[in-house]
Amino acid sequence: MAAFAACTPAHDWREVQGSAAPFSVLLPAKPTILSRKIDLDGTPVTMTMTAAEVGGVTYAVGTVDLPDAASARRAMTAMRTAMVRNIQGTVVKETAAESSIELEASGTPTGGQPKLLIARFVASNQHAYQVIVAGAASAIAREQVDTFMSSFKTR
Repeated sequence: MAAFAACTPAHDWREVQGSAAPFSVLLPAKPTILSRKIDLDGTPVTMTMTAAEVGGVTYAVGTVDLPDAASARRAMTAMRTAMVRNIQGTVVKETAAESSIELEASGTPTGGQPKLLIARFVASNQHAYQVIVAGAASAIAREQVDTFMSSFKTR
């Protein structure tokens, strides 16, 4: 029985549909879905987070609904700033377009361990999304990140 457990893959990929906003993504384990009120640069919103953790690495999609596309683009930028600030990070790589930002940042949150953040922030219609992988750099496998990030689709 122990030999069988050793062969079980740590990542059990499954397609997940967004409950609060229209998206689909592959997550490496059964997701947890939570919603809470947050402030995005002076705009109060409810963020719904769909997340799974495997081996100390978090894979998550956060979504917020806004009144219009311009508000979604502003929220996307505010989400980017907040996520980098959360890990007290420094951006090491970033690519931006009108409706998306991709970045990698590293930092150490207060009282925490060093983290690598790989993220995509997207504005689509009146929705803003943050698609993130976060954890210790040594625990993050680029192949898993690629599977997760490339699977994310807005509908």
